[in-house]
Amino acid sequence: MKKNLVVAIDGPAGAGKSTVAQLAAKELGYTYIDTGAMYRAVAWKTLQQGKPVTDELILSVVPDIDVDLQYTEGKTRVFVDGREVTGEIRTPEINKIVSQVARLGPVREKMVDLQRRMGERGAVLMDGRDIATHVLPNADVKIFLTASIEERARRRCKELQEKGYDVDIEGIKADIAARDKADSEREISPLIRAEDAVLLDTTGLGIEEVVAKILGMCR
Repeated sequence: MKKNLVVAIDGPAGAGKSTVAQLAAKELGYTYIDTGAMYRAVAWKTLQQGKPVTDELILSVVPDIDVDLQYTEGKTRVFVDGREVTGEIRTPEINKIVSQVARLGPVREKMVDLQRRMGERGAVLMDGRDIATHVLPNADVKIFLTASIEERARRRCKELQEKGYDVDIEGIKADIAARDKADSEREISPLIRAEDAVLLDTTGLGIEEVVAKILGMCR
């Protein structure tokens, strides 16, 4: 196996990218770069302003934001301007605005610049919506990870219930379908499968099975 591969995993919301990417990175001894967390970090800083969320407000926090991902003790910790926000960026409030944050050109330019710098180190596994197509087009391994909307909604419900949130599966299905539409139709770096990416449909597969398939592709 070639060491220090650059691995890119794309796919829609709720497909389980971050869960399997973290486990695969751990197995490979690679740094896991959660690009979604970087956009969530921008969303978090936007909400900290305590004002109605507009494109202008989002863009006002971008120029001097410092988003740093540190891999310690087998997990990626997220920092904004030196403060750890790993847990705080996973709330329904952030979920609601993260697509709006991610579709803005200046936000993506800033994040992509940071992501490419991390990618240059090698031995990284990065997941998101446009990693193989735009951020790391020269990645050694490219995977497009997906699952049915029903399966993704079921997983998201379970995750939120375990955190103590009240959930409505039909509402979550509608949210996921809306995010798919927004992510696929946005002008800048839409969610599409790279021509040379391997399609991996995880509907009906357990986490271990998916991780094993990813490791197989890397070896």
